Amino acid sequence: MTSTARAAQQADPADPTPVPARASRWSAARFRSHLPGLGICLAYLLLALWIMHGLWPSPTNRALGLNPEDQTLYEWFLAVDSRVLHGDFSLVTDRLNAPDGVNLMANTTVIALGALFSPITLLFGAPVTFALLATLTLGLTAVAFYLLFRRVLGAHRLAAGLGGGFCGFAPGMISQNNSHLHMTALWLVPVLVWAVVSILRAADPRHPANADRPGGRNWRRIIGFGVLLAITVAIQVFIGEEVLFLSALTLVIMTLVYLGARPHFSRRVLAGAAGGLAVAFAISLAVLLYPLWFQFKGPQSVPNGVFSPHFFSADLASFTTISPLSLLGKDENARLSTGAAEYNTFLGWPLLLVAIACAIWLIRRPVVLACTIAAVVMAALSLGPELVVNGTRTELWGPYRLLLGLPVVDGALPMRFALALIPLIATILVVAVDTAIKMSWQPGRLLVPVVVALALVPIFPKPLPVIDRAPVPEFISSGLWRECVSPGGVMIPVPAANPREPGPMRWAAAADAGFAIPEGFFIAPYGADGKASMGTFKQPTSQLFTQAATEGIVPGIGDFQRAQARADFAFWKAQCVVLADGTFNEATLRTTLEQLLGPGKRIADVTTWKVG
Repeated sequence: MTSTARAAQQADPADPTPVPARASRWSAARFRSHLPGLGICLAYLLLALWIMHGLWPSPTNRALGLNPEDQTLYEWFLAVDSRVLHGDFSLVTDRLNAPDGVNLMANTTVIALGALFSPITLLFGAPVTFALLATLTLGLTAVAFYLLFRRVLGAHRLAAGLGGGFCGFAPGMISQNNSHLHMTALWLVPVLVWAVVSILRAADPRHPANADRPGGRNWRRIIGFGVLLAITVAIQVFIGEEVLFLSALTLVIMTLVYLGARPHFSRRVLAGAAGGLAVAFAISLAVLLYPLWFQFKGPQSVPNGVFSPHFFSADLASFTTISPLSLLGKDENARLSTGAAEYNTFLGWPLLLVAIACAIWLIRRPVVLACTIAAVVMAALSLGPELVVNGTRTELWGPYRLLLGLPVVDGALPMRFALALIPLIATILVVAVDTAIKMSWQPGRLLVPVVVALALVPIFPKPLPVIDRAPVPEFISSGLWRECVSPGGVMIPVPAANPREPGPMRWAAAADAGFAIPEGFFIAPYGADGKASMGTFKQPTSQLFTQAATEGIVPGIGDFQRAQARADFAFWKAQCVVLADGTFNEATLRTTLEQLLGPGKRIADVTTWKVG
């Protein structure tokens, strides 16, 4: 007899129904009880698919119209990450910025996601993996937070459904999903929160589950969730360190406020919780010590953040403004942000008013108090070193000024601190709706959920716009590139990739990073005094190609330029130079190359010159 059948028999021994029938009935009833939750999760995934549907008809030939450069960058990251299946992967890759390479830990390379989805990348290409991840980052984030609210808060399905939906599809999430996979893949954040809460509960002698435990603490769960926390932290480092930093800072603020609001509870759990957190710290440190050393001290590492906190700070007026990517948003609202991928603070006044009202109503609850104070702190930090109000920079200092120059912290953009408000506001709304549903006052049971739902309507997301992009040359997609360059060798696309025009990196991604290219779009230590830079400086021959492409005029070519070209090709360790049909100012570039290198060889839809 199976354990399920035994349980069914023990539940009602007088029931004359045969045991298998009772077990089947019990299983069917349990499955039906989960159907509403499954329906909510399916709705999340369908909504995510609708938002990203513009990419799906042709992922290779379409791009997110508001940030196509970063999409090219992430497709290249995914292609390089897939090299793990070939046993050809290193934290510093030689497939970009030849010959120096690129430190992957110093860039937002989503290594864990790239490795996990590498079979899809190798079978269908990096653009398909990108489209899939850009869809799942929204849908699965909503699912993960829904499960968190159900399991940790014990919230009603309607309350958890609204909260999970807001976490997955808030304006900041939709905006960041313009190619910032490292910022929207938040699947592990709820796991991290669950692990911390579980450690605190297991360490509480008064928790009902610990009543029969020696000393009133469940050390098995404390250690177990400490290990889970360490694993979660380690994996998140290889998805997005900025998300981990913001999550950790928010959790620290919340925990301090929560424990301060419940001093007796804090004294009870302190010793046990410290043990679980010590386990998590020790394991994560052992796992991450080398990768983090590599990030900050390894080859091609950078000592600082590449983006200015003075520029990437939130406008105070943007908090009450509705995002242009939301249902009732206007295009002119974009002026309150640095770009379409950073509408992090565009919550809209209806949601802010409702969230503040809910917080005031439930402020006596420690979890609401903790979320409220954490939200105020993170919102204040998002304003940057100086306050900007309605597009005007003032002389008033912002709290972020206290963090200027701090190691690690300066790598996080101030305006992204506001992304922490998404789960914090969601938690307040979940508690409010759940409380209302369980009230005895009938009008309140309906009023609060309706008001919260109406506040979310103006920020309901619109599909992200897409644009067509040039197809990858057949020379690349068919594998004919191997006639020009050996696997792992260096190919020179003309003109070379750069942060503004990273197009040739799509060639490398289409070849699963089978060959290397010089220069490109990445973070590296080429700034003044070894500081961080976006991309690298151009070699003289690369400058020559760029001049011909942008000006449409053949530059003067003589013996000096030919000698310089030979020196640059030798520096890059190049084997082949490639000019694709349809390149902007193709005729000018072809003439320039022929004067430098002589006649080229046609292969499919490109012209090639062997140089090594």
